[in-house]
Amino acid sequence: MSKQIQLKGRVFLTFNIRAVSGLHIGGSDVGVEIGGVDKTVIRDPLTNRPYIPGSSLKGKVRSLLEKYDGLPQNQRIGQGYIHSCDKPEAYAGCAVCQVFGVPGERDFGTPTRLVVRDVQMTEESAVKLETSGRTDLPYTEIKTEVSIDRVTSAANPRQMERVPAGAVFGLAEMVYSIYDGEGCDPQRDVAQLAKVVEGLVLLEDDYLGGLGSRGSGKVRLEGIEVSLRSQNGMLKPAQSLGRFDSLDRLVAALPQVQEQIRSRLAQA
Repeated sequence: MSKQIQLKGRVFLTFNIRAVSGLHIGGSDVGVEIGGVDKTVIRDPLTNRPYIPGSSLKGKVRSLLEKYDGLPQNQRIGQGYIHSCDKPEAYAGCAVCQVFGVPGERDFGTPTRLVVRDVQMTEESAVKLETSGRTDLPYTEIKTEVSIDRVTSAANPRQMERVPAGAVFGLAEMVYSIYDGEGCDPQRDVAQLAKVVEGLVLLEDDYLGGLGSRGSGKVRLEGIEVSLRSQNGMLKPAQSLGRFDSLDRLVAALPQVQEQIRSRLAQA
């Protein structure tokens, strides 16, 4: 059975991500041979600069929302579990699965609303790190941690690679699509944009990447802009709906932003 679904518009959420503490998003173990580091960061193969994969950012935000909403962790992924609605009636009321998507084998799913791009290190941050003379490896620092064997009291030092605090990645881009048609409701999609913002608030309170419980990964969002490209303006530049210097300011203005989206979609 075919479905008829129409794209009504796209909301673009852009921002910079500042590392408030050292940031570790794991990369290939090939780097161990170069610097003797136990845990390396992921790097762009063309520039050798660390970056934030869109999958890491999207996955972390989704995971935080699943736990915040108390959703069952019912699908195994690798060595862990995530939430994924397995019945149409559950999916119909689950903002997380509608926004972030469900596996392709689900025959009741509608298009994933949220796309999250990879985020490169800003040129300014890259130049500062290149010229500082204070990094242990290109663009990164080495953090040594020591685990203690509780039986023998033997020390086991480990070296972790991190992007130093203060580095900025951007522009990050999240693209949120609004649909109409079978199983889709544009008014509901506009309302559920709040779920994305909610997830970003949870992210600032938590951490991004690994080693978070030991101090790494605290981030702050800066220079946030929300814009819209509606159905009748897909060949035109996206229209700005507001610029915000912090996530708190976006949260305060979110009802007005959503009302602007509804109004402009109604004119399409």
